[in-house]
This record gives sequence, structure tokens and C-alpha cells, in this order.
Amino acid sequence: MSPDLELVHTRQDESFRAWVHDYPHTVAKWHFHPEYEVHVITASSGKFFVGDFIGDFGPGNLVLTGPNLPHNWVSNLGAGEHVGARDLVLQFSRPFADRMLGAIPELSPLQDLLEGAARGLQFPDALGRSIIPLMQDLAQASGARRVVLMMSVLEQLASCRERKPLAGPGYDLDAQRHMSSTINQVLSCIRQNLGGNLRESDVAELAGMSVSSFTRFFKRHTGCTFIQYQNGLRLNEACELLMCTELSVTEVCYRVGFNNLSNFNRQFLAHKGMPPSRFRALHRLNDEVRAVA
Repeated sequence: MSPDLELVHTRQDESFRAWVHDYPHTVAKWHFHPEYEVHVITASSGKFFVGDFIGDFGPGNLVLTGPNLPHNWVSNLGAGEHVGARDLVLQFSRPFADRMLGAIPELSPLQDLLEGAARGLQFPDALGRSIIPLMQDLAQASGARRVVLMMSVLEQLASCRERKPLAGPGYDLDAQRHMSSTINQVLSCIRQNLGGNLRESDVAELAGMSVSSFTRFFKRHTGCTFIQYQNGLRLNEACELLMCTELSVTEVCYRVGFNNLSNFNRQFLAHKGMPPSRFRALHRLNDEVRAVA
């Protein structure tokens, strides 16, 4: 089965993404992305898959994957069971890593680490368990402290000599083949046309399906409807603009692809629990508190 493309959303005022997610989760599936990823499991056990490698995992499982290397962690859970904050994730792009290494000679030991990530690298569970608090802090940090914590994570990985490669040396890392799969063409099309008037029928035509067939296909791959997925991306983009620009709420509404302000406000309230103006005000208040601190 072809892996799905994950679109990693890094904020405009940040150079990498650090976050936590539960299990099950929409990204917890066989997938790939162009970013490097440090992945730590906090709870549960099961099987994990990296390229052509399959192994067992438990709490403390710590893996670094390179760009476009497919991966997934599947916990052994009963029907309806849920694991909170199972995954701690750090994601950063190859261009960011190249700029970092080019600007700071002291980071040269990271070169071997990142090259090894092409096949995926697993580290001792003991290191994974010890790094969990650091990753948790990183997911909540802001400003320069994020960079300090990220460097600490990478330094510990680079200095660990007990790491082992996962995918076999002959594993065919053909990202273009993955990207060409129908669902990934569809997701890329949606992302590239967020601000426009892209309709489900347009994307169904791209996929070579009837609308009814496409609706079932899309729900099977993403767990949501076309409109839910599209609106989710638009609302993420709206949050970005509200936090990082001086655009008015109305301008943000139309910039991200909503064509009705009342619908935008209603959708934003339903997803974020507050109207856009309140979201912006709280974000600014948070910035003021950080500045004082």
C-alpha cells in the first residue's frame, strides 16, 4: 500500500514544528513527508514500521526518520481505547538543517546523524525515556528557548553511538512514486488551492472518479469529508494569519478561501472554541506576558 503524504504545517514565525498527539490520530498511519522527524513514544506498545523495517515498540521508543521515508506506529489497543499524548514529535526541513549546518561549524557532528536518518535510526529506549521531558518542554516552549531545547535533543541523538539503522540498504526510497498516488495528488491540490473556489467535483475529476465514489475514497483515506478537510486547512491558515499579521478578520476570512464572513466566524468558533477576534487578542496577550517574563 502506498504511504500517504503528510503536509507538515510550520508556523511562519517558527523554523520547525514540535508537537504532541494522541492515538488514534489522523496522522497515525502509513505516511511520509519531506521533513526530518524525531519521534518518541510515551505510552503503549505495538509494532512500528520504517521503510521495509518492522519492529516492536514500547514507552521510550525513539526514532529519527529522514525526508520522505515512510513510517507508522500501531499500538495494541482494544476497540474504543485511546492513549493521550502518545507521540512527541519534532519535524524540521532539509533546507533548515542545511542552513543550520552551514552557519554553525560546531554543529558538524549532526551531519552523520542526518545522513543516517535516510534509512531511519533507532536509539535505546532508555535515551527515549530520558528525553521525554525535554520533548514535552519543547512542544510548549516559545522564542529562543525552543531553539535551545531543539539543539539539546539533536546533540543527545548525535552523541549516542548505540543507534541502529532500520530500513535495509536496498530499500527504494522513491518519493515521486509515493507523491504520484491519487490521494497525495488530491491532498496537494487542495493545499495549493486553499484560497480559491476549489469544489469537490473538481477534485473528483482530477482523481478520475465520480463525486460519489470520490466522497467514499476521500473519507476512507482521511477520516473526514472533503469540506471538513478543506475547512480544517483553511482554519489553520487563518490562525497563522491572525497570529502573525495585522490583516483584519474580514481580510483573513477571504484570504484563506471562505466567501462568507458569518460562516467563517461560525466555523472558527466551532473548531477553536472562540471567535477569531478573541483568538487574536489572547495570542497578543500571551506575547505580552512572554515579553514581561
